[in-house]
Amino acid sequence: MLGKKLVTAQKRGETRALCLGLGMVTCSVMMYFLIAITIVPFYTRSVWTAQTICKVLKTNIKDKVLCPNSKGSEDEDIFPYPCLQVWVNLTASGEEVMLYHTEDTLERNPKCSYIPGKMENSKVKAQIEEIATNFKKQQTFPCYYDPGGTQTSVILSRLYAPKGLLFAFLWPTLMFTGGCLIIVLVKISQYVSVLSAWQ
Repeated sequence: MLGKKLVTAQKRGETRALCLGLGMVTCSVMMYFLIAITIVPFYTRSVWTAQTICKVLKTNIKDKVLCPNSKGSEDEDIFPYPCLQVWVNLTASGEEVMLYHTEDTLERNPKCSYIPGKMENSKVKAQIEEIATNFKKQQTFPCYYDPGGTQTSVILSRLYAPKGLLFAFLWPTLMFTGGCLIIVLVKISQYVSVLSAWQ
């Protein structure tokens, strides 16, 4: 009687462990799919892949620039803000080009190097002036350019860098490995129990 109860409990434990392992594998596959349709396309579209040194030539702050949203030009989607323009000398080619904060900045407003978040006008102006001062102090810094030459501008930091992509794939990989390991251990346990029963 006790032996039957132990066998039943063991089978229930194995079933639960198998369900856990299969659930982890399924979740990791779904995460891979989501990453493949959301992050990977942005990474492959980014042409700013080569790194070089940029030297600041001039910084300019225009008072206000209207920035229409890409979806439309409704009044609520247009907001005025001080526009920072940073021109740099690209060490790789010796050209004078405009610097943008990220790939997204160029798409949202090609007139400005930096797009501030929505906050009070006084804070935005102070933030942009501080950024301009930092550029004047720094003078030289690493930046990214397009080695193919399709984009003449450069960016300060990549939104979709290889490290970020690897980090995005890290968690589903760990979950997939853990799920497979649980399934393998359960199958080994079942095999060992069958062998011991035959003996």
